[in-house]
Amino acid sequence: MYRKNLSTHDKHAIRSIVERQLQAFQDNDATTAFSLASPELQRQLRQPHAFMEMVRTHYQPVYSPRAVIFEGIVHIQKRPTLQMMVMTKGGTLVRALYMMQQQADSTWRIAGCQLLPVCIENRRRP
Repeated sequence: MYRKNLSTHDKHAIRSIVERQLQAFQDNDATTAFSLASPELQRQLRQPHAFMEMVRTHYQPVYSPRAVIFEGIVHIQKRPTLQMMVMTKGGTLVRALYMMQQQADSTWRIAGCQLLPVCIENRRRP
C-alpha cells in the first residue's frame, strides 16, 4: 500500500533499517545485512555471502563510507526512498537512494539502492 505521507514512526523505522544495514556492512555481518533486504532481493541473491559480495563489488560507497549524511525521505515511483549523501574513503561525494518496501507486517525492508554521482561546480563569485 502506497502512502505518500509517512508517519514519524515510519520515517524513523526506515532510517533505522538503513543505519542497521550500514553498520552490518562495517561489521562484515552478511547475515544481518541480508536480513534487511526485501524478500525479492533475498530471492535473487539467495545467500548472505552473495549479497555482501554484490554490495562490496558494486556499491562500495555504502559498503565502506567515510561519512554519511541523511537528507530525508523522497518518493520515487510511489516508493519511499531514503536519500543520503555519502563520502567515499577517497573523498568523493555520492548520493545514495535507498528504495524501501513496507511488508505485510508493517515492517520496512530495503528494496534497492541507487548511487548517483554528485557534481559540484567550482564557481568564483564576481
